[in-house]
Amino acid sequence: QVQLVESGGGLVQAGGSLRLSCAASGRTDSISSMGWFRQAPGKEREFVAGMHWSGGTTHYADSVKGRFTISRDNAKNTVYLQMNSLKPEDTAVYYCAVGSMGWGRRTDDYAYWGQGTQVTVSS
Repeated sequence: QVQLVESGGGLVQAGGSLRLSCAASGRTDSISSMGWFRQAPGKEREFVAGMHWSGGTTHYADSVKGRFTISRDNAKNTVYLQMNSLKPEDTAVYYCAVGSMGWGRRTDDYAYWGQGTQVTVSS
């Protein structure tokens, strides 16, 4: 089992920045992939960013490419999502997720999920 605890959400004006953190504990040696997803009211959960736990190429949804950056600190078992140039349409609950298979863009590609953190961007 892996437990994930997220932090860093909040209210920010359009054009501002936030950094989300996701601390993993438990069987972290089983983690091979990580991702960030988001879910806005009335919409399905969607992929935002992902990468292999060991590093390497990062992957982003087209809607956030160039504005968001996913990274990790293996020593701290922590995943980050740096969000810049935020827009009102970025408003959603953001979830981190980890899995033991290769990274993917589907929710089914991840076995463990955080509780979610609210990000609200005002215009």
